[in-house]
Amino acid sequence: MTVQPPPPPAARRQFARYAGVGLVATSVHYAVLVGLVESGTAAPLPATLAGYIAGGVVSYGLNRRLTFASDRPHGEAAWRFVLVAASGFAWTGALMWGLVGRLGADYLPAQAATTLLVLFWGFAANRLWTFAHPGTPQA
Repeated sequence: MTVQPPPPPAARRQFARYAGVGLVATSVHYAVLVGLVESGTAAPLPATLAGYIAGGVVSYGLNRRLTFASDRPHGEAAWRFVLVAASGFAWTGALMWGLVGRLGADYLPAQAATTLLVLFWGFAANRLWTFAHPGTPQA
């Protein structure tokens, strides 16, 4: 078994910024989720997906500027971000369906677990592909 070296300090700082932006975007996501569920407007699954979209809009702007300081043109970065977000959207839907719909878990703890899993996926994909400087790998 090989032990992986820790990520370089720049990557840790970048992940910390990504997580901070994620807290802001997640608060938007959860506000929409809880608002829709508790008002009786939507069931947990459609409510969490609506919240995911609202949080995604916040996430793109803040991550582009604050986390990755990307100079990749919006025309390239935006569609990449949408693809990464769409995969996170699919993961969120599948995980919430499994946890809440199939296993009967309470929607808020299920959403918290889902958020953590999607956080790590999104950071890696956005760092290495969405906001990477054109022609410069950020491994």
